[in-house]
Amino acid sequence: MFWNPPECPCDPASKKWIEGRLEWLSSRFPRNIFTDRPLVLPTQEFFPLEFEPSKECAKALFSRICGFMGVPEDRVTLKFFHSPNKRTRFVDGTGRDAPGPGFAGLYTHSYRSHIITLDTDQLYHPEHLIATMAHELAHGRLLGKVGRMNHDEELLTDLTACVLGFAIFQANSPRAWVSQFTKWPGTDFNKPLYMTSPMFGYVLAHLAWFQDERKPHWAKYLASNVINDFKDATGYLFKTEGSSFRPKGRQQSRGTDSRNKSGQ
Repeated sequence: MFWNPPECPCDPASKKWIEGRLEWLSSRFPRNIFTDRPLVLPTQEFFPLEFEPSKECAKALFSRICGFMGVPEDRVTLKFFHSPNKRTRFVDGTGRDAPGPGFAGLYTHSYRSHIITLDTDQLYHPEHLIATMAHELAHGRLLGKVGRMNHDEELLTDLTACVLGFAIFQANSPRAWVSQFTKWPGTDFNKPLYMTSPMFGYVLAHLAWFQDERKPHWAKYLASNVINDFKDATGYLFKTEGSSFRPKGRQQSRGTDSRNKSGQ
């Protein structure tokens, strides 16, 4: 009977980028989900207020997300727009049409102020609204921490939102489609504009790996578009430990766990 060893769901270029950027983000944001920042979940614990599709409720929701992400609310201006004739196609990580609302947000900034503009269509889909808010706030958190971003700006923004607690919401709200794929510099591998399901799965698998939980309790909140990639990535990391990313504070404990398990 043949047995196939576990494989990373990401292609080599995406895998290398994730590990390198996780290392980079951990040095810029020492408080992250891999150290002491909580993974935000779609539960009453994190969002106790009942949500209604109104701007007032959206503003209250936005206030909580600012707090989770460490963004002073008084430095952010939240605006809304509605464009019924211009909707973004909502798709899964392979570029196929997927059910869901339009996904639209815009980040701009002025002196000491962040401006985030959201499509009112999202008021009817709070989990996707949360993902949009977190993504746009991540743009603000990156301001001043990087030079002129080029090939990975939106990818890095997605990953920043993950590291600052919103990986579940980002993974459940895919925004990558085939028409936006280019190539990773110096390779023949496709590079998406936004992170794909395999990439989100690999990021979350790192969290499970560092927590030493093959089946973490939070995995039940993952949507079907990412759960298989997460399981594949988790199996890969637990079997091979094949990642170069070791956040500070986890390096020694991870090695200790591995030695203890091997000695049992």
